[in-house]
Parts: sequence; structure tokens; C-alpha cells
Amino acid sequence: MSQASLKTTFTEWSNIPWAKVRRKVFKLQKAIYQAVKSDNKAKARRLQKILHKSYYAKLLAVKQVTQDNTGKKTAGVDGQKSLTPKQRLNLVNEMSEHYKAKRLRRVWIPKPGRNEQRPLGIPTLRDRAMQALVKMVLEPYWEAQFEDESYGFRPGKSAQDAMQRIHVIISKTPSYVLDADIEKCFDKINHEHLLSKLDCPANIRREIKQWLNAGVLDNGVFTETESGTPQGGVISPLLANIALDGMIRDIQEIFPNQKNYIQGYKPKIIRYADDFVVIHRELEVILQCKKAIQEWLKPVGLKLKEEKTRICHTSKQIEINGKKEKPGFDFLGFNIRQYPTGKHHAGKVVTPRLVRILETKTLIKPSDKAIKAHQEEIKKVVNQYRTAPQSALISRLNPIIRGWCNYYKSVASKDIFASLDHYMWKVLRAWTVSRTGRASYKKLRKYYSHGKYGAWTFQTEEGIILHKYRETKITRHPLVRSEASPYNGDWIYWSKRRGNYIGTPTRIAKLLKIQGGKCNYCGQYFHENDNIEIDHITPKSLGGKDEYKNLQLLHNHCHDHKTARDGSLKPKFNGHKLPLNYRWVKDMLILVNEDCACDNQVS
Repeated sequence: MSQASLKTTFTEWSNIPWAKVRRKVFKLQKAIYQAVKSDNKAKARRLQKILHKSYYAKLLAVKQVTQDNTGKKTAGVDGQKSLTPKQRLNLVNEMSEHYKAKRLRRVWIPKPGRNEQRPLGIPTLRDRAMQALVKMVLEPYWEAQFEDESYGFRPGKSAQDAMQRIHVIISKTPSYVLDADIEKCFDKINHEHLLSKLDCPANIRREIKQWLNAGVLDNGVFTETESGTPQGGVISPLLANIALDGMIRDIQEIFPNQKNYIQGYKPKIIRYADDFVVIHRELEVILQCKKAIQEWLKPVGLKLKEEKTRICHTSKQIEINGKKEKPGFDFLGFNIRQYPTGKHHAGKVVTPRLVRILETKTLIKPSDKAIKAHQEEIKKVVNQYRTAPQSALISRLNPIIRGWCNYYKSVASKDIFASLDHYMWKVLRAWTVSRTGRASYKKLRKYYSHGKYGAWTFQTEEGIILHKYRETKITRHPLVRSEASPYNGDWIYWSKRRGNYIGTPTRIAKLLKIQGGKCNYCGQYFHENDNIEIDHITPKSLGGKDEYKNLQLLHNHCHDHKTARDGSLKPKFNGHKLPLNYRWVKDMLILVNEDCACDNQVS
């Protein structure tokens, strides 16, 4: 890559060729990844310096934090929530100047399903852009080294991959499990230990040190940050993964291989950020692992949270330290447990040395805690929208329902989906009664219609329908290849995988297959973490229909370019002015309620 290609500057944000920018940046990231894989870290660090100075990388970093990220309109201590196109270009240029990090703004958010709050440290937009740039530089370097069984906050990996891996492990034999949680991981990581482990150019280490030591403003009160990587920063999850990398390898090295065991003697450890489980068929190994992990965490500045750490068995009740532990465990919102099958329903596992009958069946389901938290969220939204139009309530609920279903559709959720439909019926029936008085068939007809198979469907007169849980098809999640990374450049694998990915909506999955994993506007392959949007080839405002032959997938920036040129930005509404309670979101007309803080989410 020529140096000139990295120094081209632009005067208009709208004229930036984002496909070219992404291509140039990724080419360097892939080269960094391949250099580390080839054990040439000196070359990798030279490439890191080039990428850190790249004008294109800075453009992409600013775009990510000001246009792409969901938290893009959250202000830091400077109060700045958004930038104009000209301000974005100015910020890109400022990233080349002398840099000093500003303090973080403390924001408290509720923890799901608990009466507790989690602290977030919100950086300024400039600090977020710098963090996004450094993340681009560090991530491919560390992705080439991270442990295979680490699944949290990593490109191409997910909670569903972690669950599928657990299923593969325990389905072979019932096992003991250490279900562990690291206490205040993001707040307690030792700064010196982390900085010494980064293995990056000195200027990048200095920038990271500034963010770690920036301090926090909480309602005007300043507090120094002597430890931890505050949640809320773009780079914090990556830094936490770096700090915890090596735990799995080091713990497994304690135990020798013994081939006479079906699974070998080494324990299996699955980690997702600061949550992890240790799996082995012998209790003594689990107890040794717990002790070894506690020692390993000490120099990192961390320790296990005892009240959330337990030892159990996947299929039977056991007693630990005088306390009875139920079979099974919860992990990442799932419940994992094995049940006896009986001799007529037993399966078998085949290895090169023997065939063994399985007397248990492994079931993974949404945890009771996750179900309760979701029900509470639904109930809260319905109460907030008690006086809102039915269409506004449906528009708010559908993204929540679809998101929850997409997360759990790879496990045994069929019965739970049905029970949640019944719960939703009761909550929405109460909602209609609060508006119409005592329920009657005639009154319910105003808010319900006979849907598929004659079932009652919460639907407006205009045909806006509430999504039903049971309409979500249960689909097995394909486990990611252990050595795979989006930085290896295997676009055939990653494009196909994204189409099969458990969190990918059905329409996007189908269109990915039709388009061969490429954007129809720029012709480039979609990356694993790209923001993909569904576009109407002929906009709906110009008569286009909502059907597959009129749909295509585009990068969000390509979508913006296309929308600016396809005539959909000047829609008409029956020849009159647009009513105040309607809003155009891209080329879709959305009904909103001005009295409610409605989130216009396009699912």
C-alpha cells in the first residue's frame, strides 16, 4: 500500500468513498493479523504505526463513533452529543495534533432484572474517536493470539457460540461445573499489569494510559481512576480481554494429558468477558481449578465473586461445603442442564476407541432469571405507553420481542415462546381494558383480529401487527471454527456464516444469500461487524413495494448515498403537508406519538 493512499484528504464528508476507506484500512489490519500469525511481531508493530497514522483509519474511527454506534448521541464531559459533517472532518484533522484525554462523565444505568445500577464512564466524542482508532490497531494484533475458548466482545464470536461449545463438551459425559464470575472486573483491573501486557508501540501505550488515568466526573464530583477500564469506553472490552488472556492456557497447563480419558484430563474452560465456566467430570479437578484461578487473578488485580460462584453437576444434585446444589447452571442468560433419558431413548457417543451409551440428554433453555427480566421489561413498556396509540406501542414492542427471540432461537425455547405469547396476551388485554373499560368481544375487536390459524393477533386497523414469539423458528446455531477470525480474509466463510448467524433477521439472511454476501451499491463484501441496512430499490414513498424483488442489502453509508439520490428525501403525503404525528425514517412512513419518548427502531 502506498503512503499516498493513506494521506488523501477530503473537504466534503458526503464525498468520502467509504468502500475504499474500509478496504484500505482492512488491508492493513489483515496484514497485522497475518504478521502475528507468522510470528513476525516486529513487522506487525511497524504496520500498527502506519495504521495509527492513517488518514483513512481516522475517517473511519470518526464515522463509527458519530454515525454508526448506538451510543453516538451520548455526551461526555464537554456536553457534545453530535457533530455536523464539517465538524467531523475537523475532528479527523485534530486527531493528528497533540492529544490529551479528558475526564469521563459518570452515568448510572439499571442492571437488567436487578435493583442495582451499573456505572458507565462516557468519554468525549474526540476521546471515543481516538479509542476507536487504537482499537483498529490493537484488535487484529490480539485476535491472532487470543485463546480459542474466549467468546465475549470478539469479532465473529458470540454468546451462542459459547453455548454451542458447552453443549459439545458436556453432551459426551455428565460433568461437574465451576460457574464463576469475576468481581467488578472492569473496575478493578490493575493498570500496571495491563500496560505491561499490551505489547504495542510506545505512543499507543501512552494514549491508553491517559484513558485509564483520566478520572471520572459524577455530578460535578471528580474521582481519580486508579484501577479498571471503565465501562462505556469504545476500547474497554478489548482491554479487559487482553488482561484476562492466558488464563485458560495457564490453568490447562497445570493438568497433564491422559489419553485413557474420553475427554482427556485437561479441564474445559469457556469464557465470555468476565464470566466463565470450568467443566470436568471429576470434582477434584474443579476444586483445583478454582484455587488456581484465584491465584492467577491476583496480579491482574481481580478476584472471584464468591456469592455468584458455585460448583454444581450437570445432571444430579450434589452437596458442596454442606450446601446442596441443584443440577444445572445458568450462563449468559441460558440454563444448561442434563436430564435422564431412560434406556429406550438413550443416544451414543462414538470415539476411535469405544462406543458409549449416553443416559442423559442435554437441554439448553432461557434461564428463569432472563425470562422474568424480559417480562418486567415488557410490562414496563406497556405501562409507559398506556395512553399512546396502538401503533406506537407495537412499534416499541416489536424490536424488543424480535431481539429476545433472535437471542434464544438456537436453543430449546419453543415452550417458553408459547408461554410468553400467553403472558403478552394478558398484559395487552389489561392495556385494552384500561382504555375501553370492561372487556367485551366488541371492544377487543378494535385492537385484535383473527390472525394465523384463527389466533387473536394484536393489530391496528392499518395492518400493523405485533410479532408473536411462537412465530420465531427454532434454528441450530453453527459453531464458529475455533481458529477462524474475520481478519483472516476468508470472505466465503464469513459471508456464508453471517447469513446463517443466529442473530441475523430472516430477511437479511435471505438477502445475504441472494447477494452473495456483497453490498449491491459498492460491490464490497460485508464485514462481520458492518452495519447492514435493508433498502427498497424503488422507495416506498415513490410506489415501491415491500417484497423481496424490491429489497437489497447495503452498508449504512451506501444506503445514505443511495437515499440522497433516489428521490425519496422529498416525499409527499396525499398532496398535503405531512401530519405532525408522522415521521419519515429513510423511506418508511412511521406513526409516532408526540407525548411519548418513542424510539423509532427499524427492525
